Amino acid sequence: MAPVAMRLAAQSLSDAQPVPFWLEDPGKPGALPALTGTETCDLLVVGGGYSGLWTALLAKERDPSRDVVLIEGREVGWAASGRNGGFCAASLTHGFGNGLARWPGELPKLEELGERNLDAIEEAVARYSLDCDFERTGEIDVATEPYQVEELHEVHAELERLGLADGVDVLDRDAVRAEVDSPTFLGGLWDRRGVAMLNPAKLAWGLKRACLGLGVRIYENTPGLDLVSVGAGMGVRTPYGKVLARRVALGTNVFPSLVKRVRAYTVPVYDYALTTEPLSAEQLASIGWGNRQGLGDSANQFHYFRITADNRILWGGYDAIYPFGGKVSADMDHRPETYLKLAEHFFHCFPQLEGLRFSHAWGGAIDTCSRFSAFFGTAHKGKVAYAAGFTGLGVGATRFGADVMLDLLAGERTERTELEMVRSKPLPFPPEPVAWAGIGLTKWSLARADENGGRRNLWLKAMDRLGLGFDS
Repeated sequence: MAPVAMRLAAQSLSDAQPVPFWLEDPGKPGALPALTGTETCDLLVVGGGYSGLWTALLAKERDPSRDVVLIEGREVGWAASGRNGGFCAASLTHGFGNGLARWPGELPKLEELGERNLDAIEEAVARYSLDCDFERTGEIDVATEPYQVEELHEVHAELERLGLADGVDVLDRDAVRAEVDSPTFLGGLWDRRGVAMLNPAKLAWGLKRACLGLGVRIYENTPGLDLVSVGAGMGVRTPYGKVLARRVALGTNVFPSLVKRVRAYTVPVYDYALTTEPLSAEQLASIGWGNRQGLGDSANQFHYFRITADNRILWGGYDAIYPFGGKVSADMDHRPETYLKLAEHFFHCFPQLEGLRFSHAWGGAIDTCSRFSAFFGTAHKGKVAYAAGFTGLGVGATRFGADVMLDLLAGERTERTELEMVRSKPLPFPPEPVAWAGIGLTKWSLARADENGGRRNLWLKAMDRLGLGFDS
């Protein structure tokens, strides 16, 4: 980073609050009381993020008489569900390319299910009056290097071959800059309907309110400590009590699963983001962005960025930090060196916004798995179901995962449970120090590929053949 650019980036961060922008909201609901004593229920949901909230909500929609309890270790939406970028995608496979590489035969079905899932989220937003700034604006994948322009054209050609290109347009340099003006943009691929923008914390809080309205009993500051079979059902111990349930759905994602054998399939990755102060009318005019799409660049180390309801820019990604040993720790939630790097990248992308300041800077852990998209399963003879490994794509895909968990707990064969994606597992991560070394080498190789026209070295080619990787 040049000294002048570094100084300007540092100055832009001087007033940034080290808290997630979304969670610093006066409308944040108060915490519900912790569970004390013994509760019994038909279904216990562990985890108060999107995965758990959708599971509880859909369980009551399927059977209003079902007795549902949800426990959350802290407060609903405090973790990844309340601090992400707010990209709610139809894709269930972490993008078209990843899905095509892993499940080419069933990708059209996966795309159809993903579209239906996003439509159902939009319907739920309306039905339950979820005040979460939902905007079905789509997303543009932008090319910032010539080889990426070629790759976007190749993706569009594959979409056309499979009959999946409806609503997806290739944009040349002038067309993409007419949408959002950055001198770094060389082209784009605009998925007009497949992504919505929303306020992630407000979605979590709205789902909490909707669950309560349907009769779900929610206990906050109530972590699940262990999971054991109790007769025909299951028991989960909490700090001040326990829950006895016929069935249990685990939506704990990045936090250690109560089913210990599942833990090797995920590792925590720390992702970081900034938000600017609100843009003035003149600043907005300088970049355009009238259609308010989400954006992401096409590098391996990519940025994601979007505009908020009050016209701030959220700018995140690029660094994906894996802590040695895979431990989730609040000490990793802030990383000034990454904030500085992100700020410098921001002004490289939007030099016309020089002088704009950042209001918030934060980070946190997300769960990633070696195939970059969710996996599912059961334990304790089908009495427990889990979904995990959403790898930064959980805003939309967790609702699909909730449906899968409920199907599995019911012992039903559905179009979801018949999917190879649902029936298969990713490769587990190796133990330390092999995981640390392998992830470090992969990150180095991805950075080299970005610097060398996208050319992947022998290590990345070997990882591709094995279906292994590391991503945010």
